[in-house]
Amino acid sequence: MTSNEFAALDERLDAFLIDLTASLGRSERHRWAKAYLQGLLLDGARKSIEPLALRTGVDVQSLRQFVGQSPWAVEEIQAQLAAKTVEMLSEPEVWMIDETSFPKAGQASVGVARQYCGALGKIANCQVAVSLHWSTSEASCPIGWRLYLPESWLKTPERRAAGKIPDEVVYCSKNQLALGLVDQALGWKVPRLPVVADSAYGNDFEFRAGLRKRKMQYVVAVEPSTKAWTSDPATVPIPARKPRGRPPEYPALNDMPEPQTLAEIARTCPPEAWRDVTWRQGTKGPMRSRFARVRVWAAHGWRKSEHPKREMEWLLIEWPEGAKEPSDYWLAYLDDPAVSLRRLIRLARARWRVEMDYRELKEELGLDHYEGRHWLGWHHHVTLVSIAFAFLRAEQVRSKKNFWCDAHDPASD
Repeated sequence: MTSNEFAALDERLDAFLIDLTASLGRSERHRWAKAYLQGLLLDGARKSIEPLALRTGVDVQSLRQFVGQSPWAVEEIQAQLAAKTVEMLSEPEVWMIDETSFPKAGQASVGVARQYCGALGKIANCQVAVSLHWSTSEASCPIGWRLYLPESWLKTPERRAAGKIPDEVVYCSKNQLALGLVDQALGWKVPRLPVVADSAYGNDFEFRAGLRKRKMQYVVAVEPSTKAWTSDPATVPIPARKPRGRPPEYPALNDMPEPQTLAEIARTCPPEAWRDVTWRQGTKGPMRSRFARVRVWAAHGWRKSEHPKREMEWLLIEWPEGAKEPSDYWLAYLDDPAVSLRRLIRLARARWRVEMDYRELKEELGLDHYEGRHWLGWHHHVTLVSIAFAFLRAEQVRSKKNFWCDAHDPASD
């Protein structure tokens, strides 16, 4: 936005920040926080610290110290932001979990490694972060972030020291980071909603089991090679007890039915299982395709005679009319045994908004422009970017409300 446009919003930004930044403490920190947010919101191709300082007319060294070194608590502000987001974006639909990458030229920034970079579509030097978003059917907003640290950053004391990584930080996979974000949001009393995520998370039996353990519902994408049974394996008879030894607790491996891949299950669905469903209106017209759903039990670890607790999940399959094979698969765990197929599809297809969030966070607010190298600075930056993003969402909500107020005709009362 331009300087004139920002000036018109200045008082509303102050009001938006009152409770969010209360934990910053010193008055100068509030001033630097607002200056940084102003720089993020104003027009400009680059949103790193020096251009922000130049754009807003503040001292670059002071702004750099506020973001990179000042000891203000990230989690307290994110908790306040989550509460404001929940209040602002009413009629919620899902929690979205995903990850995004930050390409980097050098090796010095904390967490940088040669790893898959979604932004470039290949293995490259980058940081990767996992995020959790609160989402309605029309808008969404990030409420938590975790920076993924490859093991190389944690095994070497010199690298830990270079990145100023806190001692309590240990290696976590991206899926473990995602569950940590869920725990954090539950600790903040964020209302529970079904979790949606792509197959990098959905393929992981332990991730889905972790959500169930937390009493979280989910609809997550999975790969067609995932194996499952279409009948409850717990109903397979347990062998009779032998004269000696412990009585068996589980069926013998040879007695277990052979599980099928999800692709095989899709091909065995009878014609009457498939339905054409329109789940929402898109920008180019109704979103419509052909779907089927099947009750399944995941076969994770069955060949190794592992016996994790298995729950019934809905397998949702999309197979467009005329296509040679299905296009998408999801596994769903919901507390409504009579959930409608349309709602199941709407939840499965809800995740598209997270890509819109990432695009706006990067292109408009410089999410991936931070040039600091340390753990604390990175978390400060993404928190401030999230505040700026939430403020823009608040302005959109306000504009929409004003539109309906202006359109109302009192004579019709």
